[in-house]
Amino acid sequence: MLLERFFIMDKVLEQTSSVMLRGGRPDDALPCGTILYQGFRTIAEQHGLVPDFSSAELGAEMLIELLANPTVYSVVAEAEDGRVIGSNFLWEGDTIAGIGPITVDPAAQNRSVGRRLMEHVLQRTREKRFAGVRLVQAAHNSCSLSLYTKLGFDVREPLANLQGQPLALTIPGRTVRPATEADLAACNQLCDRIHGHDRAGELKAAVGRGTAMLVEYDGRVSGYATEIGFFGHAVGENNEDLKALIGAAPEFTGSGFYLPMRNGDLFRWCLNHGLRITQSARLMSLGLYNEPAGAFLPSVLY
Repeated sequence: MLLERFFIMDKVLEQTSSVMLRGGRPDDALPCGTILYQGFRTIAEQHGLVPDFSSAELGAEMLIELLANPTVYSVVAEAEDGRVIGSNFLWEGDTIAGIGPITVDPAAQNRSVGRRLMEHVLQRTREKRFAGVRLVQAAHNSCSLSLYTKLGFDVREPLANLQGQPLALTIPGRTVRPATEADLAACNQLCDRIHGHDRAGELKAAVGRGTAMLVEYDGRVSGYATEIGFFGHAVGENNEDLKALIGAAPEFTGSGFYLPMRNGDLFRWCLNHGLRITQSARLMSLGLYNEPAGAFLPSVLY
């Protein structure tokens, strides 16, 4: 199956006179990781922000994992001379698809490369019949907000990206422990109650990595987190469950975690416990979206 995956992805997916789209390959990690670093750095520095990635090497390390992940579809843009000028990724492991990271070489801006990369993965979501699509859009990037809105996405939540030292806090009445495979059914049922769908694929992978945690209250699972960090998501019956998960997190991985700013109680609690805002963003969706019936933290994907 893995060989078939890479065979298919080597094919030319789409071509115009100046730009070709093709499937991602393992050897794309370095050029795409370099563009990822340069692209995020350029726009962050324009707004006086710290870039999400501190080096091209870190960007490449992340893309090595994405390009090898069988649940992540990748597409790469090449210029006429064969130079890689952009990439995009579609997370296909669950009912709702996630898009990102999408990046374009700063030297190739204003050539509609980003639009083509987005249109390509959205066409795939229609072909694969995903019920909905999510992404997280950096609030300081007005160009991407305009593009995603034109493509049909709606803003659902303003988000704060939070970072800081681990809190080492406990919440009375809540018990936090590692999640195991025996907990998957209860956690998936909880996510379905809150979002109207589960995220079983992500959760099972996090249990396998050893990063998933859950919180118990009154003898039942009342919340879980795949990790408290950039690529992790969390759900809870209420804010006390998320406070317990955040308080018990050994670290806030990557560039920190996203928190819906409309949840003023949890937002204030985090700030009052020393966490700082590094930047703001927006959760956007296309297709199925249910107003959450509980507390949640989205990942950088959704």
